[in-house]
Amino acid sequence: MKNPMLEVVSLLLEKLLLISNFTFFSSGAAGEDKGRNSLYETSSFHRGDVLEVPRTHLTHYGIYLGDNRVAHMMPDILLALTDDKGRTQKVVSNKRLILGVIVKVASIRVDTVEDFAYGANILVNHLDQSLQKKALLNEEVARRAEKLLGLTPYSLLWNNCEHFVTYCRYGTPISPQSDKFCETVKIIIRDQRSVLASAVLGLASIVCTGLVSYTTLPAIFIPFFLWMAG
Repeated sequence: MKNPMLEVVSLLLEKLLLISNFTFFSSGAAGEDKGRNSLYETSSFHRGDVLEVPRTHLTHYGIYLGDNRVAHMMPDILLALTDDKGRTQKVVSNKRLILGVIVKVASIRVDTVEDFAYGANILVNHLDQSLQKKALLNEEVARRAEKLLGLTPYSLLWNNCEHFVTYCRYGTPISPQSDKFCETVKIIIRDQRSVLASAVLGLASIVCTGLVSYTTLPAIFIPFFLWMAG
């Protein structure tokens, strides 16, 4: 049986690895762009298909709109700072992505297949099998995606790219990835070893820093809340 604490740490590390795969700036060498453009055979994609870029513990999703265009949800801090579409439409950098997640601002935007996947392998409509749900007609899926283009609130757990594509594809926004994460957190909270570990860490911090509010209060309340929640 897998250790639930390690599962959560692994999921968080995987999110950081996903972030690290995005470029800091959208502009690059002409040779690099030309190389990226040759990676994908888009003739096999159909308008309304769900494109998936899988990692170890998470997947980034988008809806194929045709003509090498993908609609997908991306956090971006720049959306809260400027209305200049010339700047916000560039490929989202690491910093923009991370800060966008923190301030919970995103957009459903259109990028090329190459910029959407950025070198990763693409699965097509794999969700149909994993969720065992009946998909809407492809044209309806694409129209739903196009209607949602623009600014949107963002949440890692409650409104992410998977919620977007499942709403477009099946009519209901769901995220098995988020559900799995929440279930893992519940297991950790219910594990009484978490209470013991937090209490030990709290006592260690008090010993090292003394009886000050910013260490004493967390040392008392975190184990207490974990105990009550468990």
